[in-house]
Amino acid sequence: MHGWELPHGAEDRPLRTGVLVVGSGVAGLTTAWCLCRSGVPTTILTRASLSDSSTDWAQGGLAAVWSPEDSTRSHVADTLTAGAGLCEPGPVRALAAEAPEALRRLIALGTRFDTGPDGGADLHLEGGHSARRILHAGGDRSGHEVHRALVAALRGRARLDVRESVRVVDVLTDADGEACGARVLDGRGRTGSILAGAVVLASGGIAGLWPTSTNPPVCTGDGLAAALRAGARARDVEFLQFHPTVLVVPPRWRRPGDRGVLISEAVRGDGALLVDHGGARIMAGVHQLADLAPRDVVSSAEHAHMARTGEPHLFLDATAFGAAAWRERFPSILRMCRERGVDPVTEPIPVRPGAHYHCGGVRADMAGRTDVPGLHAVGEAACTGVQGANRLASNSLTEGLVMGRRAAEAIIADFPRPGPPVARPSSPPADGGATGGIRRLLAEYAGVLRTDEGLALVEAAAQEPGRAAGLDDASLTATNTALVAALLARAARRRRESRGCHRRADLLVEDPAWLVHQDWSLDDERRPRVRDVPVGRCDDAEGPR
Repeated sequence: MHGWELPHGAEDRPLRTGVLVVGSGVAGLTTAWCLCRSGVPTTILTRASLSDSSTDWAQGGLAAVWSPEDSTRSHVADTLTAGAGLCEPGPVRALAAEAPEALRRLIALGTRFDTGPDGGADLHLEGGHSARRILHAGGDRSGHEVHRALVAALRGRARLDVRESVRVVDVLTDADGEACGARVLDGRGRTGSILAGAVVLASGGIAGLWPTSTNPPVCTGDGLAAALRAGARARDVEFLQFHPTVLVVPPRWRRPGDRGVLISEAVRGDGALLVDHGGARIMAGVHQLADLAPRDVVSSAEHAHMARTGEPHLFLDATAFGAAAWRERFPSILRMCRERGVDPVTEPIPVRPGAHYHCGGVRADMAGRTDVPGLHAVGEAACTGVQGANRLASNSLTEGLVMGRRAAEAIIADFPRPGPPVARPSSPPADGGATGGIRRLLAEYAGVLRTDEGLALVEAAAQEPGRAAGLDDASLTATNTALVAALLARAARRRRESRGCHRRADLLVEDPAWLVHQDWSLDDERRPRVRDVPVGRCDDAEGPR
């Protein structure tokens, strides 16, 4: 045992529901809405409040082919290029083909996207895209508007139960290994069980484990860890995307817990430039798309420049926009910057890369089906092959919409009827005090640029997190942090190349031998094991594997 198991405690009589959805972002809410619309009893668990999700925080928009000058083929090509060889063509084609209809359904639910002077969609350009196909809402509040519309559509739905401040501990399985519910931990430290015909993990990613992050603090890999303990595979966990432009708050303006303010890709899409302390452009001559190169390219160039010059951060210069444009197009970013002592109307914004999006996750198809029958994973919690080694900007919210509908339809079409849960091996949880040390090591050695030596330190610390006396919020976080960090470090050490958002300072080039996915699982002794799956061997948008 590695301290990644969790103890079984005394529990009250379990609750029962039709489908248990863990998470309240776009993927989880879309799944729940489709289920409720069909009359399926559904329970949503959310670790904090219903609005505390990466979706609600998202500034950028949703990618979809929306104009006659654009094409599905172009959207597919851009996604494959950004994915650096690890995208699965089938799921990518499914995403691009279904994206326009997914957004039309969202509009029918009341989502208000921005329009241009002619009343048509106001389409934006973002990094890695060859055409204007990004729909925004409220300038830079796209995620908030999508979240608002989905919550409004769910409000008052019969047979829907929403439970806030409740965390998933483990996925429960029956004697045949089929998911049949979850153990949970509420805000008062009480454990319990919820039995369900199917479980949907829509719990987001892992970027909240890094000190500088664009994610809510709740994004610490709960779903990934629970899926692994239930017998599911994790795929490509080494690929964590760092967003190039996270505000560096001036010291005297820093607030307790101020982890990072995202400066949307759309700011560069509208003409802002990355410059150094002397005003020289960072991306000139680095890539043909310059400041709109894929995020992994931009973050890597920033990191290299800062390492070479010793500058602690760089600048995003958008002073050419003028005050009116800032107020109209990016009101939230303008407000958040000014609240932290930076006025982007008159001065460049200090920025550096920050942990942003997990391209890996629980191995799943486009309907969220995993290796565990009855267990689905959707949105950022899942790895479908759409994101590859580096996510194309604004594909994530769109993928959540497409996957949420597909997952609900798959569950309804073949509703599982699992048996009662059976006990699995358990051990004391990790020491809650271990989390801070592991996060510091992740920040230092598992950031934009990595080395085998540094990753080995992360892995060693994560394998020996110490033991806690009992299960509580801190020990659950420490247990999941240790498991996710150990697996990410081991996968990153094993992938001996640089590809997409996985960059090795000691192995700076791509190696064609690594055109494979790394699929990780836990064996009977709870030790990580890996299987390499060549790209294209799982090219199926409909079913797993």
